[in-house]
Amino acid sequence: MEKIQEILNKGLEKYEKENKVQGYKKKIMKAIKDCKTGEMGAHKYVCDECGYEEIAYNSCRNRHCPNCQTGKKLKWIEARKEEVLNIKYYHIVFTIPSEINNITIQNQKKMYKILFKASAETLQELAEDKKYLGGEIGFFSILHTWGQNMMYHPHVHLVVTGGGLTKENRWVEKEKDFFIPVKVMSKVFRGKFLYYMKREKIEFYGKNEELKNPGIYNELIQSLYRKDWIVYCKEPFKNAECVIQYLGRYTHRVAISNERILEVTDNTVRFKWRDYKDNNKMKEMEISIQEFIRRFLLHILPPNFMKIRYYGILGNKNKKKKLLKCKIITRTKIYKKKELPALELLKKTFGKDFNLCPHCKKGHMLIPNTT
Repeated sequence: MEKIQEILNKGLEKYEKENKVQGYKKKIMKAIKDCKTGEMGAHKYVCDECGYEEIAYNSCRNRHCPNCQTGKKLKWIEARKEEVLNIKYYHIVFTIPSEINNITIQNQKKMYKILFKASAETLQELAEDKKYLGGEIGFFSILHTWGQNMMYHPHVHLVVTGGGLTKENRWVEKEKDFFIPVKVMSKVFRGKFLYYMKREKIEFYGKNEELKNPGIYNELIQSLYRKDWIVYCKEPFKNAECVIQYLGRYTHRVAISNERILEVTDNTVRFKWRDYKDNNKMKEMEISIQEFIRRFLLHILPPNFMKIRYYGILGNKNKKKKLLKCKIITRTKIYKKKELPALELLKKTFGKDFNLCPHCKKGHMLIPNTT
């Protein structure tokens, strides 16, 4: 049993009795708790060489389950290889101020949508300005809602092309640094986010009851205009291979992995976390099981909400024509897409045959044909 499942087995029933949990979150937590157990059902594998049999329990395949992300991540990364250009790429992070965290928690779908929209428009509009680049860029954006300590911290990670396609079908890029100054991105992002936030009809609950008062709400908005918003740009990737390797760190993460959990008792959970505010030091934190579950629930996304989105020359409308033009111009090798089965991807990535018979070490474990 994985550690997160151990935590849920010990504390989920009590938590749901004492706290109001939305129906879809209950289903997700139950799925994670039951993942790869008898509750999910099972199937039989038989070695095609020696006849050895083994029972395997089914996985839940939920995107919030830390046990079910490896295969999905590898397939996603494999698909991205077809899209990576032979150019510089940058990693940019857009973060919303903590003052509106409570509002965001109560209006997740709307506020996450605004976060995607405001950050994407900021990059696209500034990139098209000849003052900065004068071309159409490509990027994908990934939503994360947590910090290392599992507290609520909504932000988006964007992997952005270091250049763009002009209207004359030329490729333009700057030799040094990212083409848009961070302070400029921060101001534009702040303006767009608050504009969309004011335009959307936002409902307030709980601690934000007082914000139903228009005067108090307007004062909050004005205070956010006066605040510097955090936009962070990292050093460019050295090459396309570095981009691909980097993708795996962010795409299919969940709030916490089993590897970071150090100890589970009847009442507490101890885990390691990196404190970015203290020179990236690794630290340990101990919290109650009930508090762990509360924090984990904060990061379950609304049903059917897409947490990875594509823009510009990587957008669905442009992938076939514009991306091909960019590959030719940038002398990028045309990658032939291959749909590899999950087990082949695992073997290719880790150099291990996960389907090899553990008994004879020669045959392969297969699901027998029942017809």
